[in-house]
Amino acid sequence: MEQKENKEQNTNRIKKLLILFLSLIGFLTTIKLMIIYVDSNFNPYALPSFCSINEFVDCDGVAQTTHSQFLGIPLAMWGMGLYIFMVFLVFVDKLKKIKLFSFLEVFKNPLAYISALGLVSFFISMILAVVSIFEIKKVCILCVFTYMLNLLIALTATDFKAGILESFKLSVIDLIAGLKVKKYLVSFIALVILASSFLAYTATSYCFAPQVKRYKSIKAFADMKTNPFKASGNILGDEKAPLVVEIYTDYRCPICYTDNLMIHRIAKELSGIKVLHRNLPLDMECNKNLKFPLHEGSCMMAKYSIAAEKQDRLWDLNSELFEKQPKTEAEVIKLAKSMGFNINQLKEDANSFETREKLNGEINKASELGIIGTPTMILNGKIITGIKPYYELKEMLIKAGAVERK
Repeated sequence: MEQKENKEQNTNRIKKLLILFLSLIGFLTTIKLMIIYVDSNFNPYALPSFCSINEFVDCDGVAQTTHSQFLGIPLAMWGMGLYIFMVFLVFVDKLKKIKLFSFLEVFKNPLAYISALGLVSFFISMILAVVSIFEIKKVCILCVFTYMLNLLIALTATDFKAGILESFKLSVIDLIAGLKVKKYLVSFIALVILASSFLAYTATSYCFAPQVKRYKSIKAFADMKTNPFKASGNILGDEKAPLVVEIYTDYRCPICYTDNLMIHRIAKELSGIKVLHRNLPLDMECNKNLKFPLHEGSCMMAKYSIAAEKQDRLWDLNSELFEKQPKTEAEVIKLAKSMGFNINQLKEDANSFETREKLNGEINKASELGIIGTPTMILNGKIITGIKPYYELKEMLIKAGAVERK
């Protein structure tokens, strides 16, 4: 009997040493993952990490997605916490003999906890792997490495003679037994409240997940079916504003639609700013700089937006073209007619030499400036390509001289 107990103790000792070794490797790996996460989301000057190899194997790309966090906490940080807790469980039998840590007596079956945690984390890892491959379409090789570590830790800690479910059973029994002691119950409730408060803060402030904040800000506008900030006339903002912003757009560009909504809201909320619309249709019909077709029909819509300016209704038609996405000239005319345009004048102006020259001039100017995509903003001579979250756009314009309307 004694020999059997000694053999079991030796087996458990070996298991704990192996778990300690694997957990330390996991901890060091998650530190590296956390560095990659911080560089990808907080450091615009960071160089690509060693595990960003191509379009598919790209740790940096995965770190920049909204799936790289849970409740506002980076998954790498969750992993660090997991490995620290596993190391703690390895030493819990020794720690609870110290008077200061006597409360650790509640952990009667540390290997069962480690087994259960390892299995649960591996199951979650498999879900993350599916999301990574089929939704993000990128793989983080360091993440995959931790998935395998989680499985190895679980297999090492599991008592297969008793069965895998026994680990969960013992963990639950330990937890219930501990909660029956009043002082531990009070401590557990306090810990849950503290943890919940912290997670509520991180999940709403996105202090550790700026990519989620950016995504939600942009998505809020992208989900709008109509423009609630519509403007009329040829002026968006203040006519004599000291700050002039030029926006190059393409009416077939879905990101331009979202950006257009943002810039309309900006004009409502900020004074001292004037927005000038510029056309850069990515359509071979009028844009000779293209080598293959992209947004067919955007040249036609651009001509009609220029023609609408003749009737002092550029921004009126601008919003409708983005929203309705007319496919043919006949559909544009039908739309303009419903808006009360002088159709004969509009058609004449849209197909005039003057309109073609203006459109060509805007396309050529964009080419001279090195602008090849939409949306693109020119602010105080600085070219800013792509879309920004609304809060960043607004802050940038305020720094440039715009002020909140009273």
